[in-house]
Amino acid sequence: MQKGFNSDVTVRGQKFHVQTEDWGQRNPFVVSRIFCNGAVIKTIKTSYEVILLAGAIREEESIKNALRRQHSDILDVLMAGKMP
Repeated sequence: MQKGFNSDVTVRGQKFHVQTEDWGQRNPFVVSRIFCNGAVIKTIKTSYEVILLAGAIREEESIKNALRRQHSDILDVLMAGKMP
């Protein structure tokens, strides 16, 4: 299981918190949640199956990269003023 990421961003005066975590082998998903005012407004789940199909390197490294990429992509979309 990989460590997750947490970020706070403000877009047009609105504060968001983005949390991305690896749920591990027993529940094989990378999950991101976008919070606004303490409430989850969006959840994005990517299965290990999808992650491992896309990765040509070791499983652990593929999951680590997917975790980082998913978190970063969500932040980019939010900063562009859109909702993923």
